[in-house]
Amino acid sequence: MNWEPLILTFQLASITTLILVLVSIPLAYWLSQTQSRLKPIFETLISMPLVLPPTVLGFYFLLAFSPNHSFGKWMDETLGIPLVFSFTGLVIASVIYSLPFMVHPIQSGLTHIPDSLRQASFLMGKSKWETLMKVLLPNIRPSILTGIVLSFAHTIGEFGVVLMIGGNIPGKTKVASIAIYDEVESLNYADAHLYSAILFILSFAILLSVYLTNGGYLKGFWK
Repeated sequence: MNWEPLILTFQLASITTLILVLVSIPLAYWLSQTQSRLKPIFETLISMPLVLPPTVLGFYFLLAFSPNHSFGKWMDETLGIPLVFSFTGLVIASVIYSLPFMVHPIQSGLTHIPDSLRQASFLMGKSKWETLMKVLLPNIRPSILTGIVLSFAHTIGEFGVVLMIGGNIPGKTKVASIAIYDEVESLNYADAHLYSAILFILSFAILLSVYLTNGGYLKGFWK
């Protein structure tokens, strides 16, 4: 069995999740606080990957990332970073595709924090940044953990977007979901089953750990 697709998959999921944490916390904070009339538009755009077929997103990513279009051409010629059929392109597409899985839990957690907690922090002379980092985020750790796990698991399971942007280049863009598709097409069900079983077991273990942690079932175990 070739372990390269699995390693590449977890590299993609790890990098994507890290970027999403950095991007989603300030974005979710702004969405939870703003009264702007544009808020519904931003929320709709962020949620679009939840309802659009992956091939639709993949197609538009392919157009945008292509060197024949302005963004892809600028990235390629100015920064020397080709996006189509590259790992970098997969990361950017994965960040956009998994964005709602990180933003929504964090936004929900911030929205349900009592406003009195925030006001008390301001009365003690804390800035908005200090309030966010030292007061609000520690109180929504379950929401942050949920976002991290859902984003990681969702990235692991990507297929349509990955295939459209990255293709099937071994060691570069051939992740586990593409490897499974290849093995099934080749009627090599043994390797397809092995890839699938590994992803199934890991995904189950990751999600189970979140439910156990958020449900408080592990508190007594760790004492």
